Amino acid sequence: MSILHTPAEGAVLNPFVMVENAAGLITFVSEVFEVAETEAAHTEMPDGTLIHSEVRLGAVDLMIVDRQQGWPLRPGLLQVWVEDVSALLERATGHGATVVTPATPFYGGTTLGRMLDPWQNLWWLYAPAPGRPDPVPHWDDEGSDTIFTTLDATLRSLR
Repeated sequence: MSILHTPAEGAVLNPFVMVENAAGLITFVSEVFEVAETEAAHTEMPDGTLIHSEVRLGAVDLMIVDRQQGWPLRPGLLQVWVEDVSALLERATGHGATVVTPATPFYGGTTLGRMLDPWQNLWWLYAPAPGRPDPVPHWDDEGSDTIFTTLDATLRSLR
């Protein structure tokens, strides 16, 4: 798909999550990531539930809707680049998120952290860490397996 096929200032791929209390998730994302909901996209059903909303993170719209009766929940697995993983995790825990993986050195000169929000969305948070060497792989004797074990434990707990 060519970028030419996307709307102006849009992205080729935009995540969509279906949760209970979409308004609460919008508030969480807005306050934790310091972004605003796109008011023009806010569309409510006659009963007040959200059938469409958008929160813009960089060049991508995170679309959030309320689960309607008979519809399944569809939380997301979301990757976001941030300036400071530790600071964002701290802000997120103040809004009810759980740290899955603390800020940890990762490959390619990056820091990785993960959080689970109260709506069961699992967020991968990356920040550049230029010049830092890659970690030793966990399969080497000195390497840490924090990156894998924290994710594994969390995903198993959500079954």
